[in-house]
Amino acid sequence: MRNLLLLPLLFIPLVASPGELRAQAAPSEAAQTMLAPGDSVRVIVWRKPELSGDFIVAPDGSITHPLYRAVRVGGVPFSTAESNVRTFLARFEQDPQFVLEPLVRVSVSGEVGRPQVLAVRPETTIGEAVAQAGGPNQFGKRDAVRVLRKDASGRQRELVVSLLSPNNASGTVRVNSGDQIVVDRRRSFFRDLLVPALSIIGSAASVYLVVDRASRN
Repeated sequence: MRNLLLLPLLFIPLVASPGELRAQAAPSEAAQTMLAPGDSVRVIVWRKPELSGDFIVAPDGSITHPLYRAVRVGGVPFSTAESNVRTFLARFEQDPQFVLEPLVRVSVSGEVGRPQVLAVRPETTIGEAVAQAGGPNQFGKRDAVRVLRKDASGRQRELVVSLLSPNNASGTVRVNSGDQIVVDRRRSFFRDLLVPALSIIGSAASVYLVVDRASRN
């Protein structure tokens, strides 16, 4: 009887909450990231400011820093990059305390406040990247932002994302390394159609007047 009472206790460690199961089944965005040349890595080492900072990933996958130049963080799973940095820092202290954060490179151009190249966290959405570039200006086409992205084979694909509704599924698309985000100029009936038409009519009228005067003379 006593052994039977102990049986439920034996199963308690085997039961996990739904949240814990989701955490185990879904690795963090950073863990799935693989940095490419031109991306950046943020290194924060406890009490060692000389080893801390934001550094660009070199073409060979190493960190562009005199001390880190032999440490590879690009082209490998981010967990491997963390292990490589830990191994390097272990040369200076037995149990190094540090944080390693990936930053992927994306460009935002077109009708935005500040067109630029950004280094952002992998979980950043397209809308958040556009916001960091100053957001769409008064002429920006918010309902069809183009994202030029290379697939696994290296071919460039084009995604179209709407920033009009925060509940729109396309508005939650996350950035990829090397994304080119383009906010096009929206069409205007007055600017794009009426004004050019009036210009053509005006030009035709001018030509007609010149021909008419010449014929009269």
